[in-house]
Amino acid sequence: MLSYTPDEMMTVTAARSLRDGMTCFVGIGLPSEAANLARATHAPGLVLIYESGTIGAKPGTLPLSIGDGILAETADAVVSVPEIFNYWLQPGRIDVGFLGAAQLDRYGNINTTVIGSYASPSVRLPGAGGAPEIAAACKEVIVVLRQSRRAFTERVDFVTSVGFGDGAGSRERLGLTGGGPRQVITDLGVLRPDPQTCQLVLTGIYPGVSLDQVRDSTGWDLEASADLAEVPPPSDAELAALRALRSSEPPGLLAPATRVPATPQPPAAQAPTRVPTVRGAS
Repeated sequence: MLSYTPDEMMTVTAARSLRDGMTCFVGIGLPSEAANLARATHAPGLVLIYESGTIGAKPGTLPLSIGDGILAETADAVVSVPEIFNYWLQPGRIDVGFLGAAQLDRYGNINTTVIGSYASPSVRLPGAGGAPEIAAACKEVIVVLRQSRRAFTERVDFVTSVGFGDGAGSRERLGLTGGGPRQVITDLGVLRPDPQTCQLVLTGIYPGVSLDQVRDSTGWDLEASADLAEVPPPSDAELAALRALRSSEPPGLLAPATRVPATPQPPAAQAPTRVPTVRGAS
């Protein structure tokens, strides 16, 4: 029996993809978990940048959102959202963008907008946020999501963030300056774009996972690399660091049993009762 879950394997693998000293534009959820794990283990100099304007955030707990106060409290600098995008992101100053997805296709295009038609969707998703700019301008993009036929589709229902469009040369035709998705890390393995076609190819597989299992969880005919390799399992240190991150409570929140009771307040003074004057008959 494995001593870790598929999600833990995915998060550790994603964290390993980040190098010390990189600048990383982080999304909330699985990407944030992986980025903070990397900073807590092998990459203490990793510079985390969040869409809310925090640069060099060093949260001791996993942030609940891009607006979590712990990001601003621990950041090296806090700038405006226009500055984050116009000065830092769009000119290509960010090394890697970490993104999640609801749907992903064979060319790494991401959908986080709708399931079904845009005019009449069966599900309306959270939307784009800053993901389109991250996908367009970062030097490389890493996508983290659980693998299933529902998520890994032949064509996404809506292109929220462009990966490699409709294949080789598409990013150049669209004028996108970033490098596009370089890894897609799932709970089954790791996919990378083919250098010629830009289609995603399985290059790494997790212990205990079969190639048929990965293909059965993919909505297109997934190719496997000729040198497909097994990804090393998480170390004890990596698992301990990840579980510590997940179990920690945001600072300032007291457990119900330790909350300070409110100080009893004296009852408000009552106004004196007014006695009506009784007039005698004339």
